[in-house]
Amino acid sequence: MKFEAAVLNEVGKPLAIETLEMAALAPGDVLVRVRASGLCHTDLEVMQGSLAYPLPIVLGHEGAGIVEAVGSGVTQVAPGDHVICSWNPHCGHCFYCERDLPILCEPFSRHQPRGLLLDGTTRMTRAGAPVHHYSVTSTHAQYTVVPESGAIRVSPEIPFDRACIIGCGVMTGVGAVVRKAQVPAGASVAVIGCGAVGLNAIQGARLVGAGSIIAVDMGAEKLARARQFGATHTIDAKTADVVDAVKSLTQGRGTDYVFEAAGNATIFRTAVEAVRPGGEVVWLGKVNVDDEVSFRWGSLMGERRIVRSSYGNARPRRDFPWLVEEYLAGRLMLDELITRRIRLDEINDGFAALARGEGIRTVVVFD
Repeated sequence: MKFEAAVLNEVGKPLAIETLEMAALAPGDVLVRVRASGLCHTDLEVMQGSLAYPLPIVLGHEGAGIVEAVGSGVTQVAPGDHVICSWNPHCGHCFYCERDLPILCEPFSRHQPRGLLLDGTTRMTRAGAPVHHYSVTSTHAQYTVVPESGAIRVSPEIPFDRACIIGCGVMTGVGAVVRKAQVPAGASVAVIGCGAVGLNAIQGARLVGAGSIIAVDMGAEKLARARQFGATHTIDAKTADVVDAVKSLTQGRGTDYVFEAAGNATIFRTAVEAVRPGGEVVWLGKVNVDDEVSFRWGSLMGERRIVRSSYGNARPRRDFPWLVEEYLAGRLMLDELITRRIRLDEINDGFAALARGEGIRTVVVFD
């Protein structure tokens, strides 16, 4: 079958809207007609060359749509189901999956960086030549093929544009608080960086009933958004010493938990300085894999715990329906995360705005 997709052919160049062909489904495949796809900063990193992938490639890893067809052996979804795509499908039986670490699934870790599906092959072609998949999802396209574990059935009551952003930014931020750190009610929390992931960490802290939620960023607009999502206090890093300000709000100790969502080497250090002895730092942001990050040794003492969370300890079949329920019940804010909706042919303009730091989430909406 033929379909339209946004293809990255060269780093530093705009995406090209091209007609591709999809191969016949293999066992375990799910063909999804994409109805909405969010623009994420990780896509932009591939476009700019700071995150290397083979080209040509179809980007996009925040997608929602309708199951069009399934390959043999698929039992979890059926044609007509509404699904959210998970960018971390997993085999379920490798060394890490058996240890309840699907984020480290060996077939995923082996094939995903090579632009392949979990079976080590592609389904997309252009003039007979392979086109690579991004994070086993490639949702910036009218259709995509994902493994069964990457197609998560959800209630049809949630609109597709809201559903798609659950698949990355929402799960990563909310999950870091609720699933990874398991923040208890009444705890003090600081979130450094109030972009899409940081705002979702803030509302995750609100969902669990954190006692104080301190949002840190630069500028009144971002901090006002943070209060909208549940921050009880805000610190403008442009005008205040972040560590001193956090400690002044926590009887000089620092917060019980710090969630770093800025992706900045200096802020990684700030996060460790701002957490109290015995507290926990969760790193959500990232820098280039070969960059070095330094710390003051004293800040690493005092029984502090430092963990990395890439997907909020997600178990998509458990967590995506739960997040949908939270939204439908009015407890999870999704509408407020979407600052722009665009067509597929406007995607380069959307990424240009993302590179300028404008808005929270832009979503490609397919008719």
